[in-house]
Amino acid sequence: MKKDIHPKYFPKAKITCGCGHTFSFGDTKEDLKVDICSHCHPFYTGSQQLIDTAGRVERFKVRQSKIQPKKEKKVIKKTTEKSHKAPVKKSK
Repeated sequence: MKKDIHPKYFPKAKITCGCGHTFSFGDTKEDLKVDICSHCHPFYTGSQQLIDTAGRVERFKVRQSKIQPKKEKKVIKKTTEKSHKAPVKKSK
C-alpha cells in the first residue's frame, strides 16, 4: 500500500441507528448514524406492514382482477405436397 493516501481506519467505529440500537463496525468514520438497521428493518423483524397510500393497493387489485387472460391463437400449419417432377420450362 502507498503511504499517506488512505483514510484513517477505525476498527471499532460506533454505529447508531434511528431506533436507538448501537453497534461497532470497522469504518473510516469514527461515528456513524444510520436510519435503519437489522433490528428495526421490517424484512429482518418479520413485522412487514403494507402501507396503503390513498387506496393504491386496492386500485391495483381491482385493475388486475379485470384483466382476463388472452386466448391463444390457433396456429394452422399448411402442409404442401412437394411434387417430385421437374419444373416444366416454357418455350417462347
